[in-house]
Amino acid sequence: MKEELIKFATKWHKGQKRKYTFEPYVIHCIEVAEMAEAHNIPFGYEIGLFHDLLEDTLCSIESIRIILFPKYSDNEIDFIINGIVSLTDIYVPVNFPHLNREKRKALEAERLADILPAYQSVKYCDLINNTSSIVNHDPRFAMYYLAEKKYMLSLMNKGNTKLYNEALKNVVL
Repeated sequence: MKEELIKFATKWHKGQKRKYTFEPYVIHCIEVAEMAEAHNIPFGYEIGLFHDLLEDTLCSIESIRIILFPKYSDNEIDFIINGIVSLTDIYVPVNFPHLNREKRKALEAERLADILPAYQSVKYCDLINNTSSIVNHDPRFAMYYLAEKKYMLSLMNKGNTKLYNEALKNVVL
């Protein structure tokens, strides 16, 4: 089953590369999925693997629903899709061109404060995975990034305690 989900994510992220390392972007998604699974986040693997599909590709919710059916129940599919939607940035420049990055990130952090703990836990995995790359390859930008994430974590604190504490350690300035 995992292989089929990875193929699906790989197809949609085809040609995308990670900033700084230029490795296939899907590797980041797999690492987030595996971290969430290792911490027993409910459907964390699926949500982590697909967490950037709606934001970074032309993949639709319906396409995700099709790949998950009939392997999961309707309730499980809804939970997974709601997690993916919850982790999809809303406050992006194309939707809010009048807002600067600082304001958009603050609004996004405030929105994430109200998502389910399981979804917050997957977001911690995403943050942990992204932070090391940014800190190692772009220390100048990292100062801004870490401040944004520190604020986000101050609000988004209902998820897995171990992951939360690890994410918090990663954003200490």
